[in-house]
Amino acid sequence: MATAAGPWPAPEPPPCVPEPAGATKAAAAGPGVAEKAAAAADCLVCGDKASGKHYGQFTCEGCKSFFKRSVRRNLSYSCRGGRDCPVDQHHRNQCQYCRLRKCLRVGMRREAVQRGRMAHPQSSPGHYPLANGDPYAGHSYLSGFISLLLRAEPYPTARYGAQCLQPSNVMGIENICELAARLLFSAIEWAKGIPFFPDFQLSDQVALLRMAWSELFVLNAAQCAMPLHVAPLLAAAGLHAAPMSADRVVAFMDHIRVFQEQVEKLKALHVDAAEYACLKAVALFTPDAVGLSELGPVESVQEKSQCALEEYVRSQHPSQPSRFGRLLLRLPSLRLVAAPVIEQLFFVRLVGKTPIETLIRDMLLSGSTFNWPYIAMQ
Repeated sequence: MATAAGPWPAPEPPPCVPEPAGATKAAAAGPGVAEKAAAAADCLVCGDKASGKHYGQFTCEGCKSFFKRSVRRNLSYSCRGGRDCPVDQHHRNQCQYCRLRKCLRVGMRREAVQRGRMAHPQSSPGHYPLANGDPYAGHSYLSGFISLLLRAEPYPTARYGAQCLQPSNVMGIENICELAARLLFSAIEWAKGIPFFPDFQLSDQVALLRMAWSELFVLNAAQCAMPLHVAPLLAAAGLHAAPMSADRVVAFMDHIRVFQEQVEKLKALHVDAAEYACLKAVALFTPDAVGLSELGPVESVQEKSQCALEEYVRSQHPSQPSRFGRLLLRLPSLRLVAAPVIEQLFFVRLVGKTPIETLIRDMLLSGSTFNWPYIAMQ
């Protein structure tokens, strides 16, 4: 977890890091040859494909952005291990301390970032102009990013089913399953409504949603104030769908309790719509998704989502310096609500044994014309 203005990791004395094979000769030969050499180089920090020479060394876009953000924000990190965590393409996001230390060790220069331009030109990836009258305008270009996430919401909370959200109403199993279907459908439609999400290959879109759908579901459940007094009915829905032994009943009820706790903790933070949008974007654009063909752009959007959330929280809640960290730390906990449990809890009655991954792909391909087997989306 990052904190502001603290001591940086003390890097080992930078070794003599050789440039990728052919890079020196290519630089001397001319810019065209140098560009080709850069295209064939690997990132000296994580081993991913390098996009060029950044702050003194050949690195990928992800490590470049990470190093730049760490320097400009003067961030400090801590290591939960022995300060020797692996930093490679698959583990680079696990320990920020060791990643930054390796950036310095391979020769990336802090002063090169300090001298860099602080302004963000309009042509920068992820720089979106603000619309006139935007309620989140006025802070920085990142608020335009948040506006895009908010405008992608397919419909307001009331459309989830206002009759289901009245505390005085007792929800039946069918109402619960219908509300759950709307929450999942909303998550997929929201992702499709983000302007740059459809730019990814369909296989990457499916991979991202396959990884994040359960977290998006829990966030949507908290955002729409899903009633939690219906635990017995939720259990009945699961038990009715598949008879269980006594041990499994106890375990299933424990899963319900975990789901309730996660929703309640989000409610207790009084998360607003902009914060929910950023949290969902951080969860969705995860480079940990299996089978991604484009890691760099995904990581870049995730980092931009984190920066947008941090800036928004600092401007809107200046008296809560720990709020950004508390919000971000909710995301790992959401994975305590296992995806198979959510499937059994809410969707078995609707779709039987059809995998959620199949539904996600169908929704991506069919758009708003998608119909659930047992209910009509209105």
